Amino acid sequence: MTTETQQSRYGTAASRWAGVGPYYAMFPVSFATAVVREHTSPGDVVFDPFAGRATSLFAAAAEGRVGLGIEINPVGWVYGKAKLQTAKREDVENRIRWLGTQVKNYRAAAKNLPQFFDCCFCSEVQEFLLASRDLLDWRRTKTDWTTMALLMIDLHGKRESALSNQMRQTKAMSPQYAIGWWKERDLDPPERDPVEFMLKKVKWRFAKGRLDSGSGRIYLGDSQFVLNRWETQPLKKEVKLLLTSPPYHGITNYFYDQWLRLWLLGGPERPQSPGDSCKRKFENKQHYIGMLRDVFSKSKPLLKRNAVVHVRTDARRFTREATIEALESAFPRKRLRSQKHSLPDFTQTALFDSELEAKGEIDFVMW
Repeated sequence: MTTETQQSRYGTAASRWAGVGPYYAMFPVSFATAVVREHTSPGDVVFDPFAGRATSLFAAAAEGRVGLGIEINPVGWVYGKAKLQTAKREDVENRIRWLGTQVKNYRAAAKNLPQFFDCCFCSEVQEFLLASRDLLDWRRTKTDWTTMALLMIDLHGKRESALSNQMRQTKAMSPQYAIGWWKERDLDPPERDPVEFMLKKVKWRFAKGRLDSGSGRIYLGDSQFVLNRWETQPLKKEVKLLLTSPPYHGITNYFYDQWLRLWLLGGPERPQSPGDSCKRKFENKQHYIGMLRDVFSKSKPLLKRNAVVHVRTDARRFTREATIEALESAFPRKRLRSQKHSLPDFTQTALFDSELEAKGEIDFVMW
């Protein structure tokens, strides 16, 4: 990418913040923006019960709408909070510098981390990560969730541009596999001054400002349970557009794949599959159908009578038919049309299923 192209692509605050958060199976921002523009007007509410990294909510906020969503994975939730309610640049920079003064208190703890961390990060980065893990109140304060989101972006990725040894940016590999891979190639973790590294990242991210419209909200939790609570606490304004992409059946385990970022948020030092079925790979077909039905049916009371429902999913037969069944069950009076899309040459989702790569994705629109 040329410097001129990059400047054009990232020439606004919205374009610099829209991409915050490496994550699997993401909406293209351009797609979400086009749907928001087509079906809503400024001030309308856009709802996403499977918000992921909040692309649909961010697109809504950037277009003067109100984004409202729910996300079960803390990694996606932190990304979403940082994009929708962004702290001031100077507050984030001060927080990073302050964390740098605290690392001396974590030197002993860094020495007790599992072998993976020694192979993945230099000692200075390990200490900084432990300080961030312990001291950032990412659930409650704007400065801390913004700082944590920016730290998670480059927690792992290409060795020359991340805090880690060579690794995918979107997915953390299992410790034993990663250790063996690095040793086989004689790769040591890059030497980094984490404060200097993060301040450079912050400078670039904030160079065009921040959105922070205050018109977006993302809630952490399972949509099935959060929507139960909303039954007794009606929204102040009804939803004009439900725009979402549910997890695809049998594709990936977002919690397992994000284990290193979840560790930074206070999780275990090794990857684990959570006991909650909604936090694992959706392989049980009946559970998958039930989950879709439950979420869509519980979303219905939030919607205006003339609201539009736009759902993107993969075009494999089971996922397609399960989505149709759930949508028609929840919205029996709405008409449904579909539009199939070919996948680009490479997508993160296509990594997991060659059949999916061949068959692409499909949009369902109800009105």
